[in-house]
Amino acid sequence: MIESSLNRRRTGILLHPTSLPGPRRHGDFGSEAYRFVDFLAAAGQSVWQVLPLGPTHNGGSPYQCLSVHAGNPLLISVQRLIDQGWLQANGEAEMDVADEARTYATDGPLARAYRGFREGADEATRADYYAFLTAAHDWLEDYALFLALRVRFKHAAWTEWPAPLRDRDGDALAKARRRHHGFIDLVRFQQFLFYRQWLEIRRYANERDILLFGDMPIFVAHDSVDVWAHRDIFNLDREGQPVVVAGVPPDYFSATGQRWGNPHYRWDVMAEDGYRWWIRRIGGQLQLFDLVRIDHFRGFESFWEIPADRGDATEGRWVDGPGAKLFDALHAHFGRLPFVAEDLGMITPAVLALRDKYGLPGMKVLQFAFDGSADNPYLPHNHQVDCVIYPGTHDNDTTVGWYDSLAAGSKEYVMEYLAYPREPMPWPLIRAALESVAQLSIVPMQDVLGLDGRHRMNTPGTSQGNWRWRFRWDQVPADLAGKLKRMAQIYQR
Repeated sequence: MIESSLNRRRTGILLHPTSLPGPRRHGDFGSEAYRFVDFLAAAGQSVWQVLPLGPTHNGGSPYQCLSVHAGNPLLISVQRLIDQGWLQANGEAEMDVADEARTYATDGPLARAYRGFREGADEATRADYYAFLTAAHDWLEDYALFLALRVRFKHAAWTEWPAPLRDRDGDALAKARRRHHGFIDLVRFQQFLFYRQWLEIRRYANERDILLFGDMPIFVAHDSVDVWAHRDIFNLDREGQPVVVAGVPPDYFSATGQRWGNPHYRWDVMAEDGYRWWIRRIGGQLQLFDLVRIDHFRGFESFWEIPADRGDATEGRWVDGPGAKLFDALHAHFGRLPFVAEDLGMITPAVLALRDKYGLPGMKVLQFAFDGSADNPYLPHNHQVDCVIYPGTHDNDTTVGWYDSLAAGSKEYVMEYLAYPREPMPWPLIRAALESVAQLSIVPMQDVLGLDGRHRMNTPGTSQGNWRWRFRWDQVPADLAGKLKRMAQIYQR
C-alpha cells in the first residue's frame, strides 16, 4: 500500500472563499482572505478547506462548473487591483463584480484593470503573465472562446449553438476567435489574476504551516468547455447530448435515487493515451492545493449509469470504472497522491480496497454516527487513523441545527455517548472530532461560530438559497482563537 498523505495530526476549518466577509456581495481573495489565514494561525489550525473554485453556472453551485481548470473570476479581489495601481476606484459599486455580465463588460472593473495592466505593469509582472499564458495554453484558449460564444448566444448551452460551432468546425472556430479577440484577451487576463491572487494566498498560508485543502468533483457539467472541447471522451450522441448520465440509485435517503445529469466518461477512450486528460486535471489541482478531496470517489470503482431519457435514477445499472488502471497512471506520474476519498454513502469492499491500495484517507461524519448501532463506522471508537473526521460537511445542517432537529430519544443517546458534556452544542461534537484518532479533523466555520440551521451552506436536492452563507467578524468571540488553539494543543493537533 502507498503511504498516506496525512503525515501528522492536524485540525482545520472548512470555509469557502465566497463566505468571507467584505463589502461585495460575496467574499473574494482580498484582505479578508489574509485576515482569515491569520485567524487560522492564531487558532492553532493548520488546514483551510474550501469547495471547488471553478466558474459556476447561474445557480452558483461550485460542483457544476464551466471548466475544470479555470478559476471563478468573481473571486478576484478588485481592491487588490486598485492597490496595484491598475484600476482607479470610482465608488463602491465599481468594486462589485457580482454577475457574469458585469465580469465581462468592456467598461467593467476587470476590463479597466486589464487596460491599466497593459499600460503600467512592470517587466517582471509582464513576464509572469506571458509565462502563465504559455503554461495554460492547452485549456485556456478553448475556455476563453467557450465563454465568448456563451455570452454571444445569451448563455445557451453549447449544444444549442449553430452546428459548425457546436461541432467545432475549424473554420468556424477561427472566425469566432477573430471576431471575439478582445473578449478572449480579457478572459486570459482574468485567469492570470485568479491564479496569481490564489497562489499568493497559498504561499502566505504555507508560510504559516497552513495547508490548502481543495475539492474536485469526479464528474463535470455537461454545459462546460470540457465536454464541448473533448466530446470524444464523453458518452454523447451525434448532437452532443448525453446517452447516459450520472447519479446514484434509490436508497433510504431517496426512493427515486439522485439523477445528477452529468455525462459519463468513455473510460476506454481515456485509457488509450494513458489518461492524459486526468493527468492534466490533477496537475491543475495540485498547482492550487496541498491536499484534494475527490468527490464521489466510488465512481472510479463503479458508477451508476442512468439512461439520459429517464427522469429519475430508478432505472440504471452499475458499470465498472477504471479502478486501479487510472490510479496506477496517476501514481506513476505524480508519485504519492495527496487525495482524500469522499467515501460516504453506498460503499462496497471493492471501493475500500481501491482507496486503501493508494493510501487515500477516507471521510467520517459525526452527524451520521448516532443511529443507535455500536458498530456504526462513524462513531469515534470505530475510526481509523488514516481518515478525515468532520462534525458535518457543507452538505449537512450545522451541528446546532442537526442536534435541534433530533427527537428526544436521539438527543439522549448522543449525550450519553458523549458522557453528558457540560458544554452546549456544537462544542461536544467538535471535541469528539478533535479527540478522534483520525489524522485530520475539519470543522465547518458555522460550527466554530455555534450557528444554527439557518446558516447551512447547502441543502442537497434543493436549488434555492444555497451557496450564499457568509460570516461576519462580529460573530467571532474575542476568545475563540485562544479556545481553538488550546483544543488543538490538548488533542495534539
